[in-house]
Amino acid sequence: MFTENWTGWFKKWGQKDPHRPAEDLAYSVARFFQAGGVLINYYMYHGGTNFGRTSGGPFITTSYDYDAPLDEFGNLIQPKYGHLKQLHAAIKVGERVLTNGTATTKVYGNGVELTTYTNSITGESFCFLSNNNQIEEATVVLEEGNIFVVPAWSVSILGGCNKEIFNTAKKRVTSDVSDYLWYMASFDVNGTSWKDATLSVKSSGQVLYAYVNGHLIGINKFTFNLFELFFFFTGSQSGYAFQFKNPVSLMPGTNNLTLLSVTVGLQNYGPFFDKGPEGLNGGPVVLTDNKNVTIDLSSNTWKYKVSLKNYSFHQNFLNFSSACLWLIWYKTEFKAPPGTDPVVVDLQGMGKGHAWINGNSIGRFWPARITDSNGYGTECDYRGKYNERKCLSNCGNPSQRWYHVPRSFLNDDNNTLILFEEMGGNPSQVSFQTITVGSICANVSEGNTLELSCQGGQTISQIKFASFGDPQGKCGSFQKGSCDADLSISYLEKECVGRKRCSIDVPDATFGSTECANFTKRLAVEAIC
Repeated sequence: MFTENWTGWFKKWGQKDPHRPAEDLAYSVARFFQAGGVLINYYMYHGGTNFGRTSGGPFITTSYDYDAPLDEFGNLIQPKYGHLKQLHAAIKVGERVLTNGTATTKVYGNGVELTTYTNSITGESFCFLSNNNQIEEATVVLEEGNIFVVPAWSVSILGGCNKEIFNTAKKRVTSDVSDYLWYMASFDVNGTSWKDATLSVKSSGQVLYAYVNGHLIGINKFTFNLFELFFFFTGSQSGYAFQFKNPVSLMPGTNNLTLLSVTVGLQNYGPFFDKGPEGLNGGPVVLTDNKNVTIDLSSNTWKYKVSLKNYSFHQNFLNFSSACLWLIWYKTEFKAPPGTDPVVVDLQGMGKGHAWINGNSIGRFWPARITDSNGYGTECDYRGKYNERKCLSNCGNPSQRWYHVPRSFLNDDNNTLILFEEMGGNPSQVSFQTITVGSICANVSEGNTLELSCQGGQTISQIKFASFGDPQGKCGSFQKGSCDADLSISYLEKECVGRKRCSIDVPDATFGSTECANFTKRLAVEAIC
């Protein structure tokens, strides 16, 4: 039993904050289970506060944060929290084998060991491949021919002993808790040729911001072209890679490069979607001066930070005017719209970012993203196989302008709206509105059931259009076709007007006689609530 696996150490007055890297902490846990451990306890997993005079010492601070995966306020500290969560999920995969199997260990030398757990009844296996060397990575070829590269001072967990499902040194740093991942590196240059240089970055994210010495030098984002759209929609994984290339002026001596990689949703469908890379993913990141001298920063020592929260560098460089125009927080108070109708916030005028109502995230916004103005016409032909490029609408408008705000998110009195804006935007145009459906429509074929319903307790007050036969057009512009049953409107008025909802079977005899040819007829209805 591992009773106190220290996640860090306590703070003392006048001393710097201790930090235990997530890789080392995960390494200790994986090695413990590799050696046959059965119970692990973290000290601390949740940091705390020494209220009153309870702090020990001498010199122990009031904060007992302990560099824990959850800080003293209960916030998730990344990447440590996410890294440990993924580690234990990987160990959980081998639970049946670890608790019912026998272990054998093979020593490869130079600190490399393979421990194989085998369940003699089921034949299942589960492996820990560790590299205890503190300097050199190891390339290991198992008997089955599988090749694994294990970084120094790390453990690879192998599901079925043939697939790496986790490595303690390979951090998936965002863990899908934030759209924002900062990469930071320092480098030295000499001479005046670097005053007129070029920065080139290959990114696999969706948006990239580049800062040099605290100043924003450029933004680039992934943009679909028709070729990429074809592969994207057909399931082939061409990725989201794009090239950032921008002029930059460097000063002699040490310079600081900061890259903000932004995702707009991680891939969650398609073949091998879990292998889709995001962020820099190895780069390359290259600087070129005006004499074509290059510096490849890909192998430099990089620091990173997930999210924007509690990020002192972000807070500091917002003091630069060039950056102030981009990453901005807005906060305002508002009253909830009266009534019970659904509520939306109109974010027209904003650029791109994230929105919260009373602390509840209502999601990403990007009204500045305008759809292609080249539409496919107003008429939609339903015939033939469906694909996502068929019957398109909203051409030339924002992809999304209105964002749903559930009334359960709202207070009766004051409410708080917080917007994080990446691209400037104009919050003066933001407003809250209610959605009231005045007209409701339905269009069903003979032999099916038509259903109409009003929202918010309203009732159907009028049948604006009804035709059983071959009606044409769409909701708002229905028209009678070449044939029409003479009782269409009167029957709908009798069954639906004055009710919140109505349901009608659509057989031929219900609506009176028609002069239609021998084909399947349809009933189209537009009603007013």
